[in-house]
Amino acid sequence: MIVHPGKKSASNAARERSDPEGKIKIANALKTLLQKKSFNSITTAEIAKTAGVNEALIYRYYKNKRGLLHNILSQYLLDSELQLKLCLRDVNGTFNKLKKAIWFQFDTYNKNRIFAKIHVIEVRNFPGYFQSETYFSAKKYSDVVLKLVKEGIANGEIRDDIPAWYIMQIILGSCEHLFLPSLIFDREIDIDSCTESICQILLQGVFKVESAS
Repeated sequence: MIVHPGKKSASNAARERSDPEGKIKIANALKTLLQKKSFNSITTAEIAKTAGVNEALIYRYYKNKRGLLHNILSQYLLDSELQLKLCLRDVNGTFNKLKKAIWFQFDTYNKNRIFAKIHVIEVRNFPGYFQSETYFSAKKYSDVVLKLVKEGIANGEIRDDIPAWYIMQIILGSCEHLFLPSLIFDREIDIDSCTESICQILLQGVFKVESAS
């Protein structure tokens, strides 16, 4: 999971060992530039210069600048999905698992503000997003939460009169909306407080009383 500059997950490290050096340099160059500039202001020439490669190599590996961005975001989301599953592995009970997933969502946004801002604000407004690898990686992430909700309904912890997909969308959408001002204005946010608030407002409404504890 891409959470801190210089740190790599096991899956990231494995990918880098199998990818050509030039491809890795290009991806790392864009990540570096995104720390300082908006995506739209970055040129392929600038990426190539930062990476120390020929500009044509970008088109060879990624087709264009946006293809490169989608590749980076897709890997970020896939790593987040893996990390979320690991976080949930030792948590018992559907309520506690969803609470952990909500906390993880805020924590991931907070530690990866550049990637979160690009994904939440910019990329999804671009034509073709729903056919991109970023979208399909994001769907795999949301499916982890959807599976938790379905399990809660199946075992009688969660009400069965609300579609599981709606509950999943409301949970993840609420996390995103609550974090958005912090993302736009670069403000600090109390992750624990936000998690508790969403659990009280949303989860208490869909869990049966005896299960929401």
